[in-house]
Amino acid sequence: MGLFFAIVVALGWAVSYFYGEPMIVYSAVILAILMNIFAYWFSDKIVLKLHKAKPVTREEYFDLWNATENLSITAGLPMPRLYVIEDAAPNAFATGRDKEHAVVCVTTGLLKILDKNELEGVVAHELSHIGNRDILLSTVVVVMAGFVALLSDIVLRSRLSSGNNRDRGNAGAIFLIIGLVLAILTPIAATLIRLAVSRRREFLADASGALLTRYPEGLASALRKISATPVAMRTANNATAHLFISNPFGNLKTSGLYKLFMTHPPVEERIHALIEGNGRIRE
Repeated sequence: MGLFFAIVVALGWAVSYFYGEPMIVYSAVILAILMNIFAYWFSDKIVLKLHKAKPVTREEYFDLWNATENLSITAGLPMPRLYVIEDAAPNAFATGRDKEHAVVCVTTGLLKILDKNELEGVVAHELSHIGNRDILLSTVVVVMAGFVALLSDIVLRSRLSSGNNRDRGNAGAIFLIIGLVLAILTPIAATLIRLAVSRRREFLADASGALLTRYPEGLASALRKISATPVAMRTANNATAHLFISNPFGNLKTSGLYKLFMTHPPVEERIHALIEGNGRIRE
């Protein structure tokens, strides 16, 4: 978060110097704060609406409700609200600003292909995101990355022949170049940081979920089944892709430059981390 704020301030300062308007820096900081406040209070509602998720009851999805309730008690967490997305692609995510306002959401496709142990593994993974406070972290990182991209877009779309900067001479030209470099590179840096944070938290949630169920093979088997069903979600969105347990766009290439821009670690690496020292997955 500190790094993102530093990027915003640096970019805002370069833009303000180029235009000779110090208020641009202040406006950038104020806007970033307001965006974070908005995201903190309404992020879960936005995500659920975006993916057309519907709340469920115990009677409708007893196995899901029962697994979530039991694991919540084991983890010492309040029972999160449960939502379901009508989608054939198997996936799940957790969202909310804290454990008292958390949501766990799964697709109907996930419920169809997983057995009890596998479903518990997925639910434990999502509860671990809640317990580890990943849901808030992910929201803040996404907001900041989006804000940096917005500032950069403003710079790139601006007129470079501003009258206020023609008289700045060599200094103006240097700062113009710095501003343009920042405008081009900061969205890339912000994206890489967001993806790196997402991948690290996925590994941690896998490990925490395995500790919660005491059965890592359940989650590992669930990941194997999910990855073997390369169906993209109808509501897949780049802004929320990192929230899901698996890439909502389906399986992508996992080597070379593609791996650098993945929102999730390769499934093979996650399964290996789960079952290392615990034998092979039971077929």
